[in-house]
Amino acid sequence: MSKMSKNFRKEHDFLGEKEVPNSAYYGVQTLRAKENFDITGIPLSKEPLFIKAFGYVKKAAALANKDCGVLDKKITEAIVFACDELIAGKYTDQFISDLIQGGAGTSTNMNANEVIANIGLEYMGYAKGDYEHLHPNNHVNCSQSTNDAYPTAFRLALYFIIDDFVTSLEKLQASFYKKGKSFKDVLKMGRTQLQDAVPMTLGQEFNAFATTIGEDVQRLKEVQKLITEVNMGATAIGTGVNAPKGYAEKCVKHLAKFSKVPVTLAADLIEATYDAGAYVQLSGTMKRCAVKLSKICNDLRLLSSGPRCGFQEINLPPMQPGSSIMPGKVNPVIPEAVNQTCFYVIGADLTVTMAAEAGQLQLNVMEPVLAFALFTSFEYMTKACDMLREKCIDGITANKERTKDMVMNSIGIVTQLNPILGYEQSADIAREALKTGKSIHDIVVKERKLITQKKWDEIYSIENLINPKFINQ
Repeated sequence: MSKMSKNFRKEHDFLGEKEVPNSAYYGVQTLRAKENFDITGIPLSKEPLFIKAFGYVKKAAALANKDCGVLDKKITEAIVFACDELIAGKYTDQFISDLIQGGAGTSTNMNANEVIANIGLEYMGYAKGDYEHLHPNNHVNCSQSTNDAYPTAFRLALYFIIDDFVTSLEKLQASFYKKGKSFKDVLKMGRTQLQDAVPMTLGQEFNAFATTIGEDVQRLKEVQKLITEVNMGATAIGTGVNAPKGYAEKCVKHLAKFSKVPVTLAADLIEATYDAGAYVQLSGTMKRCAVKLSKICNDLRLLSSGPRCGFQEINLPPMQPGSSIMPGKVNPVIPEAVNQTCFYVIGADLTVTMAAEAGQLQLNVMEPVLAFALFTSFEYMTKACDMLREKCIDGITANKERTKDMVMNSIGIVTQLNPILGYEQSADIAREALKTGKSIHDIVVKERKLITQKKWDEIYSIENLINPKFINQ
């Protein structure tokens, strides 16, 4: 470090000197990143779990280096103190690098190294920037490269983020199940290709929504296991250059202990340093979830359409006036917003795909955009699920009489007569009902006298429509 001024300190790297605000815990390389990369406007500070993950990674590295005799007790203690501060959620405002950046994440790694170094320096009784006592590269980044520290922290952060998203999904699933229970006796017409099919209950429909969300919960838990394999100790390309013997194993052991994430060391560190397959699979699972959730929102919008000239089977909670010109119009704004969020996630999956494919030789330099795509996808989807549950699903009500009337006036109920009358005669009845507007009941029971009223009542009882049994005579 060079001379100090009142409000700034001078720091240098091999490109030269720059003035850094005295109040800043970041240093010269972070400042360069701030000046170079102004892409998303979303700094690292907006991803506190990523910062927390870096705290775990750097803490584990320091302790492993101490175990290997590379760092002394005093420096290790200072680094561990600083890392614990980050893990506790402090100093997040000092992470100012843009999420998208060149250099395979070097700016992010150095942002962490510099902040940890300066917190540690103050802990040791020195001024920020007195790197001769605790250096961002020589000490905090000891036995590391961006190429193993960044992806390891990235995977840890994703593990935490998946936990949060799964919690939101499980709450949404429970909300659908709760509605399914309350709607268990609401008879309605099922539809295929937007045409009347056969009867069911609204409860069955909502239970199916819950079931499909539960499937995605399981898929996310499965793919979460893939990101627990890390390349910590690989250093630059997987050969472990500049790392002492046994460091990688010790570092991963410390990392698992402190983070409570079951991380394991990759068997082939060269392959693990460039491979992005786990991100592709995770993103694909998120896309699957987005596609299915968007489909549910499409259904909610259809079922609530009207209110008088549409399906009008359910009522969504009114959240805001729906038109600047049409008085009284209320739109399904919450499902619409979730749809749009899902579209974003589906698009982000292509970004992940292309970024993973763009890796060259021993490193994938596109990990920052992978991080951006996955972090934002999880953040937006988590918020969307919470919003859908709180502002829509929990407040849905059913129009029970209307749904029942639509069933009994439907031509689709003729399907229940197939085992007794046969397909051809049932089709003829449907044709007449469609042409004349008569009800299936009147044609079958009153006019053609094909079955008795008693048999009709047996076939078309609520219980049999909900849980149909085979009746052929």
